Amino acid sequence: MTAKLETLQGDITKLDVDAIVNAANSSLLGGGGVDGAIHRAAGSDLLAECRMLNGCRTGEAKITQGYKLKARHIIHTVGPVWNGGRSGEPEKLRACYANSLRLAAEQGLQSIAFPCISTGVYRFPPDKAAEIAIETARTFLQTPTSLQHIIFCCFGPDDLRRYQALLANHGVA
Repeated sequence: MTAKLETLQGDITKLDVDAIVNAANSSLLGGGGVDGAIHRAAGSDLLAECRMLNGCRTGEAKITQGYKLKARHIIHTVGPVWNGGRSGEPEKLRACYANSLRLAAEQGLQSIAFPCISTGVYRFPPDKAAEIAIETARTFLQTPTSLQHIIFCCFGPDDLRRYQALLANHGVA
């Protein structure tokens, strides 16, 4: 695995990468949390392009331009709402990461940054979500890909420590 896995604390809308991932709602028309922050930072042209995408189902991913962001692209994915884990939520979250990575690689992108998908108002347990994120990225990188840098961008210090510990346990940090 030659790609670099990294975690950092910060504002995902400020990152200079090929793509940032938006933890979107199914309409793709903006919302709260990271979704709202990305839409505000990217500007109204993002909303216009998202209107043409006809939404997105849970676990799927769609790509747009980055507009006013430093990131050249935004990959929108819809995470699952946590309902106790008995409704396929782990598999759906894994699909969010896998489909976002696949889409980035299909576009020949080299760097991508993920927020903590589904751990806010969708209530996915943060420890389990972080494990899924890192496991899915490591699995994806076992096959040849254009991706050289995967960032897990954490908004708060608790998530940062969680990701740092998991990456250290995998011998990455």
